[in-house]
Amino acid sequence: MRSLANIFWLGTKELRSFVHDYVLVGLVIWTFSFAVYAQAQSRSQELNNASIAIIDEDNSLLSHLIIEGFYLPPYFRKPQAIALRDVNRLMDNGSYTFILDIPLHFERDVLAGRQPAIQVNVDATAMVQAGLGSGYIQQILTTQISNFLSRSERSPPSPVSLDIRVAFNPNVTTSWFTSVMGIINNVTMLAIILSGAAVIREREHGTMDHLLVMPVTPFEIAMSKVWANGLVITLAVGLSLSLIVQVLLRIPVAGSVPLFLGGVVIYLFFATAIGIFLATVARTMPQLGLLYLLVATPMNILSGSNTPLESMPRVLQIVMQVSPSTHFVSFAQAILYRGAGFDVVWPEFLAVAFIGSLFFGLALLRFRRVSAQTT
Repeated sequence: MRSLANIFWLGTKELRSFVHDYVLVGLVIWTFSFAVYAQAQSRSQELNNASIAIIDEDNSLLSHLIIEGFYLPPYFRKPQAIALRDVNRLMDNGSYTFILDIPLHFERDVLAGRQPAIQVNVDATAMVQAGLGSGYIQQILTTQISNFLSRSERSPPSPVSLDIRVAFNPNVTTSWFTSVMGIINNVTMLAIILSGAAVIREREHGTMDHLLVMPVTPFEIAMSKVWANGLVITLAVGLSLSLIVQVLLRIPVAGSVPLFLGGVVIYLFFATAIGIFLATVARTMPQLGLLYLLVATPMNILSGSNTPLESMPRVLQIVMQVSPSTHFVSFAQAILYRGAGFDVVWPEFLAVAFIGSLFFGLALLRFRRVSAQTT
């Protein structure tokens, strides 16, 4: 009971120190609010309100069907009819990102089995829109021409009908993925920085020596930093998930938020242990920042939050199984995207708890050794 009391009161000291460190408070607020919103909105991989004009030289039923295919808000704006002589001027002044030229006798050549070409002029200075829009245009043209040929009975019906169903994210909206993955990556970042900064701050202010001469053990000092910083991050994650993701971005969460937060608490034992371990190696905050880049950045990139784990080389897949961040991303995606329950994600919870406990023990041994050298 005495040890628990020491951990509790030392943790409250950490919370008071955190509240008075306005830089860290601002970092937490920014990371779980504006940064998540900006990441969700700025890394869009969907076409949005692309401007398009069409030159209809054929004026046939097929050309009208093609034009109707581009009435797809919010992907394209309403197609505008222009004259051929205005193409260069409108492309030069940036009025349209895409200009399609449907040539004369296009329908006749299609029905005759020829392969007529449709010219697509693309303003590639709008790089993202140009790359995505070209694929959309090709898909629309293929679909509309195929539908026209099937109606005219000039083409035999396809023996296979492909029916694609997209699960969990029907419109394949990028922000549904990037917002939640941004929160998950920020958990690792802040857990390392806050716990590491807490240890270095004690050393820089000279209060570490005061703690070591008090009747407290290195284990109690380390645990107080773990629960205090873990509490701050868990509350920030819950608020970010509720206010930023669900309310502001209007992104649905399929699973149980309390279950996810429970997994966050387990993962924080590992992440904060990394911060304490790095703080025993680094002597200043700049050194801690450099060590963070060497450790946490590869761990986040290879955890599956940016690239699916199955898309990586087999060797990397095996190596990353020893990292709790991989299992953390796995159960986070299962809970928040697919609505998985504890009966599905308990192996991932167990893996995170086991590997995190081993690393926490290693960090504690290192912390005790450094503390003994200090005294």
